[in-house]
Amino acid sequence: MSSRGELYVIAAPSGTGKTSLIRALLARLPGLALSVSDTTRPARRDEIDGQQYHFVDVETFRRGIVEDRYLEHAEVFGNFYGTARDRVEALWERGHDVLLEIDVQGAEQVIRHFPQVCTIFILPPSMGALKERLENRGSDAPEVIRRRLGEARREIEACGNFGWMVVNDDFDRALAELTAIVSAWPLRRSRQQARVRRLLDETPAGLTIED
Repeated sequence: MSSRGELYVIAAPSGTGKTSLIRALLARLPGLALSVSDTTRPARRDEIDGQQYHFVDVETFRRGIVEDRYLEHAEVFGNFYGTARDRVEALWERGHDVLLEIDVQGAEQVIRHFPQVCTIFILPPSMGALKERLENRGSDAPEVIRRRLGEARREIEACGNFGWMVVNDDFDRALAELTAIVSAWPLRRSRQQARVRRLLDETPAGLTIED
């Protein structure tokens, strides 16, 4: 797979506000496109196939793994999630930079394949605040919240490979920081080396450069 644009990964524990931040980020940066993942979990009442996820059965997903159709995949809480290679390629072909909203397991796979990927981890202001946010959602039973908090701790412990970290304490500030990271990433030195070489190659013949 040859990169035609930038690749960004954003991961966070459940309840951190990642989805809302990503939605606002995409609205700010029209050149950035979200690659919608496949999942085997059932769709929730307010979810539409192809928008939040592409919902597939387990057999279809397992066949995709065998056929190497996923850039990354992971099993979370008994359900499979994965990023289809051809969707990322299609977005690059259309001139977009691509954003992946995935978990730490999937991010580790992407980092191995694409060392130049920009990885951003969203942190909660505190574990107490995360617990309160999960409870306020009103969608999970107490035992599910306990399981999510345990998973959050494991994800935070494993986020050391991420290049950037943003604390979602104040939404507007976190969004501004995310926007700054994504906007600045293409200006990194390794990305600009080709531009430097082109400038040097374009030096007019016969031009004398004095000290």
